[in-house]
Amino acid sequence: MNMNEASSSSAAQEGGPPSSSIARKNSHKPKYSRFSQQELPACKPILTPGWVISTFIAIGIVFIPIGLASLFASERVVEIVDRYDEDCVPANYSKNFLAYIQSSETNKTCTRRLIVPKRMKSPVFIYYQLDNFYQNHRRYVKSRSDKQLRSRASEYVTDNCKPEDSAHGSPIVPCGLIAWSLFNDTYRFSVKNSLLNVSKKDIAWKSDQGHKFGDDVYPKNFQSGGLIGGAKLNPSIPLSEQEDLMVWMRTAALPTFRKLYGKIEADLEANDVVTVVIKNNYNTYSFGGKKRLVLSTTSWIGGKNDFLGIAYLTVGGLCLFFAISFILLYVFNPRPLGDPSYLSWNRNPAGQTK
Repeated sequence: MNMNEASSSSAAQEGGPPSSSIARKNSHKPKYSRFSQQELPACKPILTPGWVISTFIAIGIVFIPIGLASLFASERVVEIVDRYDEDCVPANYSKNFLAYIQSSETNKTCTRRLIVPKRMKSPVFIYYQLDNFYQNHRRYVKSRSDKQLRSRASEYVTDNCKPEDSAHGSPIVPCGLIAWSLFNDTYRFSVKNSLLNVSKKDIAWKSDQGHKFGDDVYPKNFQSGGLIGGAKLNPSIPLSEQEDLMVWMRTAALPTFRKLYGKIEADLEANDVVTVVIKNNYNTYSFGGKKRLVLSTTSWIGGKNDFLGIAYLTVGGLCLFFAISFILLYVFNPRPLGDPSYLSWNRNPAGQTK
């Protein structure tokens, strides 16, 4: 008998643990459970040809009618778009737009005539559209003080508003570049020499009016510096009632965007000539921007937007195409299905070893 056999036999005689027990004790293998081994009951569908074909047909049947309804609703929207930034510049400034817009002596009034293509039922929404204006720039988006907009007690919270944070030794309210660059073109509409009233009531989000702009916060030192950015605000009206500012302060995600200017609470008949007197004040010429005036009605999907309907029709059509292709493939070149009982979760559903 050698020394190893002697030691093992002596350990067994003395009641010591066997080698297998020691191995199990030192093992890092986790204790078995159905949760740790991901063997809890779960839905494990088998994608048979019948299920796949039925799913594609169901999606096509649902999506195509939605796409058609969306497309028809978009087609019923009447929209007039007029770009005026270049046409409103006098001929003697045709080669120097920047000098025209920056001069205080030039006449900024411009008259445009728009023909209504189809009857436009009230309310007719008025939008201004800006191109190549990056409201989503990081420094521009951060240049505001939400605390200052909400409460008069936070008037001096202007840390993120530089360089438009203070003037004459006191804070600017509202501060920041977003408010400073407020759109200031104005529009006046008339049909057959009759002036159309433009309503600016409820053009901003209710949440902005109720929670983001305080009724005790009034404009202060706004646009009083040496460089004027955009529109001025009435210092006697609280920010919670200045809806033009609320609309502008909700920054756009893309460089081309539309913002609501107001509503015409009257029907416009087909072939009516709408005369628009524009005050072309806003400077988009310095950065190559464009300005458009938009008159539009709405439908149950909102404004004119063919993309939603086209997207639904495309997805629905592709699903029907795939369904028909799979049906033909299954009929002319069938493939026998395997026995589901041989699947691992069917052969050993509890995850237990024999």
